[in-house]
Parts: sequence; structure tokens; C-alpha cells
Amino acid sequence: MTEGLRLNGVHHTARPTWKLRETVEFYRDMLELPLVHAVSARGWGPADHPDFLHFFFESGAGSTIAFFYYLGHQQPDHLVHRPRFDSDAIHTAWRVESVAELAAWRAKLERNGVPVLFQVEHEVVESFYFRDPNGYFLEIGRPVRPLSELDARDAHLTMQAAIEEEDRRRARGESLCEIGSVWRAKGTLLAQALCINP
Repeated sequence: MTEGLRLNGVHHTARPTWKLRETVEFYRDMLELPLVHAVSARGWGPADHPDFLHFFFESGAGSTIAFFYYLGHQQPDHLVHRPRFDSDAIHTAWRVESVAELAAWRAKLERNGVPVLFQVEHEVVESFYFRDPNGYFLEIGRPVRPLSELDARDAHLTMQAAIEEEDRRRARGESLCEIGSVWRAKGTLLAQALCINP
């Protein structure tokens, strides 16, 4: 790491929207995020860039969530959100501090006709998931426990094992398709670190 350089939190995330009114009403009125800034421009960069609105909602802890609305353009097919990877992996998650707050947010959304897709506790956060009017995946969660140095060491070992296993598979013309092989590779790395024969 370069001396003195450090990223200091997320300033904003941004996504396109083709539902102007619905997006504003959902984030401003349903999620109660203040609308704090809007850019209205004739286009930036290339001459054929469309006119657009770029608007920002305060999303907590000094961050914002923003949307681009391109005037006079229909949503291209490759940006239509579909189930599974494209609209589930890309999501925004908000933090609340207690079980009661989590339950209150879920009740509010359901009371206002927003379907909650599921709720799950996964290791360090308990969350529920829902979609905005564009189909974007959203999450509200509460911390179950704080992250520790052990979590960081485990994360480095897990990612090292996954990268090395993927490299081995690619060298054989295969794909990394199941988590068991990553766990086995991680076990080997752990055994080596502990000077134990695997």
C-alpha cells in the first residue's frame, strides 16, 4: 500500500433507471432516503451521449446511491435485470443495528406492498432482500457479530485456496464448479501452515 493512501468509505454507487417517477418515489418515500443532489446535463463525453438526469439519495454514513435517467432512450435488452446472477449479485445493502429495527423495516415494506423475497442469517449479518421498481436487488441487514482478525486471516486463506484451485483447473482445461474443491485446497493450505501432513 502506498504510504498515506487509504480509501475512506464508499461515496456513492450508481445505476441506470428507466423508471423515473417510480425510482424517486421508492427511494425518497418508501426507503425515506433524502434526495440530496441532481445533475441535469446535455450529455458528457462523446457527442452522441444522451441528455440525462443523474440524481442522488443520501444513503447513510456519508454515502449516497445515485441513478442515471437517459432522456429519450429505451432500456437496452442487455441492461434488463433478470433473475439470478446479474440482478442478485449486484445489490445495495443498508445496515440497521438491531433485531427490532430489522423487523420494523421488513414490516413497513410488506405493509406497503413490497414483497420480501427471503430473510437469512449468513455468518456475520442477518438480512432480508427485496427489489426496487427497476428490479434491482436490495438488502437491509443487521450485524450479528463484529468482524475480527481471525475473519481476515480466514478470508485471505479462503481466497488463496480458491485462486490456486481455479488456476489448477484452468491448466487442465476445466472450470471451478463446486465449493468442495476449494475447501479441500484450503485444508491443504491450513495443514501446511500448521506443519501437519495433509
